[in-house]
Amino acid sequence: MRILAVDIGTGTQDILLADSSGPLENATQLILPSPTLAVAGRIRAATAARQAVLLTGTIMGGGPCAWAAEDHLRAGLPVYATPDAACTFDDDPARVRAIGVQIVEPPTMVPDALTIPMRDFDPAAILAAVAGFGGDPAVDALAVAVFDHGDAPPDVSDRRFRFDYLAERLAAGGQTDLTAFAFMRAAIPLGMTRLAAAAYAPTGALADLPLLAMDTGPAAILGALEDPVVRAAADAEGALICNVGNFHTLAFLIAAGRVTGLFEHHTGELTDEQLAALLTRLTAGTLTNGEVFDHKGHGALLLDPTPRRPRLCAVTGPRRAKLAAVSLPAPPHLAVPHGALMLTGCFALLRALAVHWSPARQPV
Repeated sequence: MRILAVDIGTGTQDILLADSSGPLENATQLILPSPTLAVAGRIRAATAARQAVLLTGTIMGGGPCAWAAEDHLRAGLPVYATPDAACTFDDDPARVRAIGVQIVEPPTMVPDALTIPMRDFDPAAILAAVAGFGGDPAVDALAVAVFDHGDAPPDVSDRRFRFDYLAERLAAGGQTDLTAFAFMRAAIPLGMTRLAAAAYAPTGALADLPLLAMDTGPAAILGALEDPVVRAAADAEGALICNVGNFHTLAFLIAAGRVTGLFEHHTGELTDEQLAALLTRLTAGTLTNGEVFDHKGHGALLLDPTPRRPRLCAVTGPRRAKLAAVSLPAPPHLAVPHGALMLTGCFALLRALAVHWSPARQPV
């Protein structure tokens, strides 16, 4: 069985084309610029050419592409967007218009504007690249991970909505099954608009393939557990697992196979010392939701406030260097599942697909 797994972040999209007929180490592996960086590059090229842009397609990851659009507007150039693409900036159209983006209904065409499609997941382009190097582009299933704040009601903070979702899915998995954060395409919860957009992005024959979608944060934690050292600690006295992403930092404390606490924050809002302090208070059972949320984070959840002395602090993510020179509540361990740190989320996608789609169980 051949499975294309893609973990889409702010800086990179990490790609694994797994083939059960051979060793995992021989699988095709790619680390490419993220889709939001690619869109940002096209917008900045239009800015340099003094050309209006029309954003079409679907909601996708923001950050770099949103910053590029804001710079385009500040340069006195128009930005048009279809309603679905506009959700990349904010789920509330009024807020999108407030920053200067003009929302237009398809199939409206804007004369002289550069049309830039918006989407997170483009498996056809990935497989074409594989074929270009002589690889086999045939696949039996797709799996994709994206970070989703969700479509929060007007009176609810996006951060609170996101963290409530994490807590609900953790309860659904009984604190032991992190694959509860993953869904086959038709089972994606209402309101998780970016997950749904990525899941329905494939076109042509690829649209008919089984597809699993998962949130990138929990995927990093589940993938870190593929490291046997991390798994052994988590199944015994405990493992503190921290994924330090480009935009978001998520930490889980797992003991005896159960999640006992977690927090999620914005990486850019934390100094190295502040992050280490949060990890220490998580293991001590004293971290509160309020202190994380009030500091512009998403929140914290203690399911068991019993102080823990985890065997290790497993660190993953592209900004893991933030924890390289600070004091941690447990010995640091660089999680390297299957020898490939950057594919941590992809290994989680394979594991989750095996749980949610029975034909993948034996091959995975």
